[in-house]
Amino acid sequence: MSFPLFIARHIYRDSDGKKQVSRPAVLIAMAGIAIGLAVMIISVAVVIGFKNEVRNKVIGFGSHIQITNLDAINSYETYPIAIGDSMMKVLKNYPEISHVQRYSTKPGMIKTDEAFQGMVLKGVGEEFDMRFMKEHLLEGEIPVFNDSVSTNKVLISKSIASKLNLKLGDKIYTYYIQNDVRARRLTIVGIYQTNFSEYDNLFLLTDIYTVNRLNGFQNEQVSGVELQVYNYNHLEDITYKIATDIDGHEDALGGVYYVRNIEELNPQIFAWLDLLDMNVWVILILMIGVAGFTMISGLLIIIIERTNMIGILKALGANNLTIRKTFLWFSVFLIGKGMLWGNIIGVGFCLLQSQFGCFKLDPETYYIDTVPISFNVLFYFLINIGTLLASILMLVGPSYMITKINPANSMRYE
Repeated sequence: MSFPLFIARHIYRDSDGKKQVSRPAVLIAMAGIAIGLAVMIISVAVVIGFKNEVRNKVIGFGSHIQITNLDAINSYETYPIAIGDSMMKVLKNYPEISHVQRYSTKPGMIKTDEAFQGMVLKGVGEEFDMRFMKEHLLEGEIPVFNDSVSTNKVLISKSIASKLNLKLGDKIYTYYIQNDVRARRLTIVGIYQTNFSEYDNLFLLTDIYTVNRLNGFQNEQVSGVELQVYNYNHLEDITYKIATDIDGHEDALGGVYYVRNIEELNPQIFAWLDLLDMNVWVILILMIGVAGFTMISGLLIIIIERTNMIGILKALGANNLTIRKTFLWFSVFLIGKGMLWGNIIGVGFCLLQSQFGCFKLDPETYYIDTVPISFNVLFYFLINIGTLLASILMLVGPSYMITKINPANSMRYE
């Protein structure tokens, strides 16, 4: 064991009770490290969890990539494209694509005896991936939709059901305006809730056959096709690859293909999520700064308190670098203890919140009803390593105070 480390351990374990001046400063420094680290762990876990929850809900409604008609940009009014079996096969052959499904939409209105509500009827077929809707289904069931026969069954959101005083099994009249007003009576077989108001207040889900008939589409025409990718991190590259092959091409009926990913379809939402990263960086910098400055004040008080010992060590031949290393090692012990408590507090909160959802949120504002937690092991280790290194580096400068201490004067210091 090196001499500085040996002396540092001796100081750290010293419990003779004679040196009590620095104890409050040491406790405050360790508390600053613990609180700062806990806040950083919790902040990163909450922000990652929140981003994942919101992103997954947006993707659940719109998938990763959509191919639509170029004329349908920024409009729920339907302009069809032809997506036959051959085109479906081409899309499925991309190695990056995990799932392909067709859909059609039709804007309309629900009317009851007491009220009415604007909506978009979304039709899906047999290949529809039901996992997202099953996860958020509150009541009823999700029927097997197809593209060859009308089921007259529909899924609605809890928010629409509450506004119109509807319940499971009710028959609703929906109206659509094109050249004339067309009506369809649909039976509510399921009620879902995602807490994502932009979609909950808008979409009803039914079979694609019904929507295609309302739109007057020809065979193989749909509003668009949704693609799911294996790796979201490569979404931009995959979108570019597919767009290079398909974008701008005409189908057999004159529709022009247009490829966009979910981030391009919802730029305001993903721009907002990106801003959360800036908030995290601000929190990390502030917390490391607070923890570092509390450790600096603690170290200075300890150096002043141990002035007599520093003078004796210098008189015995220890140089400034050796003594500085001694106090830096002592600081590492204090930082380590503070980080231990910070990890216990931070990880403990994350576990409690993820298991029991103790802290609630307003879903109308935040799209989710509880504070989400997503624990990333890599970020966890980076936060711990970064906190340790930043705290030690901030102490290097103050440790130079040791070089100013004169052995002759310091041994008379009380």
